[in-house]
Amino acid sequence: MTLAIPAPSPVFQRIARFTLDQSARDIPEATRARAALLLLDTLGICAAAAPMEAGVIARNIAVALYGAGTPDLSAPILFDGRRASLAGAGFAAASQIDNLDGHDGYNPTKGHIGVAVVPALAALAQARPDLRGTDALAALVISYEVAGRAAIALHATVSDYHTSGAWNGLGVVALAARLRGHSADQLRHGFGIAEYHGPRSQMMREIANPTMLHDGSGMGALVGLSAAIMAEQGFTGAPAITLEGEEAAPHWDDLGTLWQTDLQYIKPYPICRWAHAPIDAAQMLRPELAPTRISAITIRSFANAVALFPGMPETTSQAQYSLPFAVATMLVHGEIGVPHISGAGLRDPDVARLVARTQLEVAPEHEARFPEGRWADLSITLEDGQTLHSGEIHARGGPEHPFSEADICAKFMDFAAPVLGPHRAGAIRDATLALACEDAPFSTLTDLLTDPP
Repeated sequence: MTLAIPAPSPVFQRIARFTLDQSARDIPEATRARAALLLLDTLGICAAAAPMEAGVIARNIAVALYGAGTPDLSAPILFDGRRASLAGAGFAAASQIDNLDGHDGYNPTKGHIGVAVVPALAALAQARPDLRGTDALAALVISYEVAGRAAIALHATVSDYHTSGAWNGLGVVALAARLRGHSADQLRHGFGIAEYHGPRSQMMREIANPTMLHDGSGMGALVGLSAAIMAEQGFTGAPAITLEGEEAAPHWDDLGTLWQTDLQYIKPYPICRWAHAPIDAAQMLRPELAPTRISAITIRSFANAVALFPGMPETTSQAQYSLPFAVATMLVHGEIGVPHISGAGLRDPDVARLVARTQLEVAPEHEARFPEGRWADLSITLEDGQTLHSGEIHARGGPEHPFSEADICAKFMDFAAPVLGPHRAGAIRDATLALACEDAPFSTLTDLLTDPP
């Protein structure tokens, strides 16, 4: 990729106009409404993850390492209440969300945007009590559009497959620049700093060895918010080549015409998206069998899905990246929630029996459709020799098989209410959905997000 970029490129100038000058009214109303649902969905995962070990550790780290000496550059940590720097508050919430793998994503990016930009929005809004809901949603849309294209440009121009943290920080920079009134020059330096320091972490290394590092988005949020404030203070950064490199230019051609925000998928399960098609296949076949009668399971999918953790997990991180475990859990319990991927759920003997009877195969037809699609098929052999076949299944929740607003709200309540209580969870739901109204203040929502469960 071309490295020498002495002057702002025409692509950057378009991105700057889009980021800084695009009015909320210029964004389709349906796209802003979709952003509100993405915001709600991400907040639900953040709430559900609050009691989990990774979230507790991340919040404590933010207070210990990323405190703010300047009050106006600090914010309360989501569902915790303690204050940290803007970057620290973003890091804590993004790490928390990242470690409960139920948040939105976009197939072409092979990763996640909301996990970093939603915490950034919540942190930055603390200094903007005048922020209107429509303007907050417009900023959120812009961050999705910038981050998604930066991801696609990165994947197209490098050999390694990097985590979401490598690129979703650029969406954070766009969000911060818009909300903090940056100039185009400050925006350019912010992008350059964020891309330079973004974690070019190898996703498949984490897939093979699941840990709390997960998809790198905690560091993506930390770097993005840090870069924006650094640029605001006059720190300079080399131009971001995923935005301004010659090879990256084609990936920005549809900015402002194709709204990637509308194409984000919603996850029904807190499990790696690569496992969702086989899980849906298991859900479809489950009424026709008793799990105790299963003698063998064969899952055929794309190579990255087959590379997920192969055995019975010992940790929540492993459970969220285990394809056999996810399918076995659905077959045994008919659902997958936080209790199934933590605590006693990791020692379920019925699930373990099915995991031991599962075989994985790479299917050329499914591999050919990745990453645009997440396809799989499932075969289950019973003890009497009968075999059940799912046929080809595509994961639900994306543009091909979308969830309704009612579905997304129900998912939010399922995840958030057990932690926050139904009254507070319902108030967050209602305040988020109301953001699309012209006069709705964003502070109505932020006031509900600070206190710990």
